[in-house]
Amino acid sequence: MRWRLLRRRLSISAPRMTVRSHMAWPVRWAVWAVSLGFSGALALWAFEFGKGIAGLDRESRVSAQALTEVRQQLEAVRLDRERAQSIANTADSLLKAERATQARLAEEVKALEMQNQALKDDLGFFERLLPASGDGLSVRGLQADQPAAGQLRFQLLVMQQGGRALPDFKGRYEVLLSGTQDGRAWSMPAPAVTRPLQFKQYQRIDGLAEYPAGAVVKQVQVRVLDEAGQLRATQSLKL
Repeated sequence: MRWRLLRRRLSISAPRMTVRSHMAWPVRWAVWAVSLGFSGALALWAFEFGKGIAGLDRESRVSAQALTEVRQQLEAVRLDRERAQSIANTADSLLKAERATQARLAEEVKALEMQNQALKDDLGFFERLLPASGDGLSVRGLQADQPAAGQLRFQLLVMQQGGRALPDFKGRYEVLLSGTQDGRAWSMPAPAVTRPLQFKQYQRIDGLAEYPAGAVVKQVQVRVLDEAGQLRATQSLKL
């Protein structure tokens, strides 16, 4: 029996024995990490080496440089556009200011023309007056026209002469109208206009009188009365 056991152990059919060295797990993990890092570094080197051989790195640098140039050109265009917009805004503001100035000057010229025309009218009115002689109150330069049916516009000048120390005149003036209506003589039963009057040396009077639309005015008479109702001056005008 012993012989059989001894022969089995020494024969080929004896069981194999495996010898393993014992290694701690942190060491094993460290070895694995170093191996993976080395493999990754080797792969990255191979990739970069391949890019260099294929010219991809050079093309990448060229593309980056072209992109930088395009960005610089775009920035220059943007600055040019902003300057052009600023110039356009300034020109528009100047144009608006010039238009406003022209409009204001046109209004001032129109106002001056109106004043000039008024002065011409006054000058013509005074030039048509006869030179006054003597003392007392007088009516000068009576004018009248009919702007519309039933309306008569009149203009006159009342003057007081007799020295510098004249008292103020106080009274009223009346405008009387007469003519024809329906083929017969016609006159208004009462003055068409009655207004108070007060002045020192002279007073210019403008007014509008109304009368029946069917009447035809042939004569205009202006009377000046004092406070007591006494007639002081009169003038008539035939149309």
